[in-house]
Amino acid sequence: MFRSKVRTLLDDCLEERKDLFLIDFDVLSGNTIKVVIDGDHGVSVEDCMFVSRAIEHNLDREEEDFSLEVASAGATIPMSHKRQYKKNIGRTVDVKATNNQKFEAILTDANEDCITLKWKSREPKEVGKGKVTIQNKVELAYNDIIEAKVKIKF
Repeated sequence: MFRSKVRTLLDDCLEERKDLFLIDFDVLSGNTIKVVIDGDHGVSVEDCMFVSRAIEHNLDREEEDFSLEVASAGATIPMSHKRQYKKNIGRTVDVKATNNQKFEAILTDANEDCITLKWKSREPKEVGKGKVTIQNKVELAYNDIIEAKVKIKF
């Protein structure tokens, strides 16, 4: 009952703010509510406060004792939502795919079915000595992605 009430409040809040989306939600023992959100343009502290208030101000502490944590999806957390891929187009990503495939590449497209990755590699020339730079491209269906993270560059 409590969990479904919180989920309804959360869904209503995210319906109001279409730029935000849910990454993770859980109600742990002791009514500890944990919410992780992301946004099409990132997540600010104000966004977290907005979601927190939308839940907290609609629950009665006299009726249910609870604690609430609202956080943004961190840069080190793997992407789990198609919208996260779309917002990271143009960035370098590390992708582990099925068949032990690994890619460090630029995310160039993300649609409803798959993502497109591009990267350059140095390959031996077909004739003669030396190497030539090759532009590589692969499309990966979301089902074939085991894990994908944005590569942080300093």
